Amino acid sequence: MTPDEVRRGVRLGVDVGSVRVGLAASDPSALLASPVETLRRDVRDGTDLARIADEVAERAAIEVLVGLPRSLSGREGPAAEAARTYAGQLAARLDVPVRLVDERLSTVAAHRSLRSSGVKGRKQRAVVDQVAAVVLLQAALDTERSTGQAPGELVLPVPSEPGGGPVDHDGRPTATGGADRDAER
Repeated sequence: MTPDEVRRGVRLGVDVGSVRVGLAASDPSALLASPVETLRRDVRDGTDLARIADEVAERAAIEVLVGLPRSLSGREGPAAEAARTYAGQLAARLDVPVRLVDERLSTVAAHRSLRSSGVKGRKQRAVVDQVAAVVLLQAALDTERSTGQAPGELVLPVPSEPGGGPVDHDGRPTATGGADRDAER
């Protein structure tokens, strides 16, 4: 693939937060990202993961791009670890590739965009995750168009407990997939 060539097919963008998950989708030509919905994060039962899997099937998406929140210096903290775990759980449920893409400042850009559109306070909270998903998905589409390469890094599936939540390295349910215990070691 050369620059300006983009694989055809719908992609989904996912902005993972501790409370909400923003979902966006591209058109089949991979030119434009649009908001889809904001999901309530469901660590216990994984209904958010199931909803994304349904959306992949409904739209016949060719891949899912999950935002990886790095610091400005490029370092990864607890939020990035949580996004990696979430992406791995999602990959375990899907038959399409899941990729992590750098989402530095996507939420800042989403807030700025909403403010400039006149959306204030609590109303922002309801849609900011969708807008952040649009920002990260559009950046990924633009990157693929300019480089001719699929954006980000491919995610390997992560095992989860029956209810959909992550498990630690010993197979016990945990909110962070074991990252909390690794930090203590």
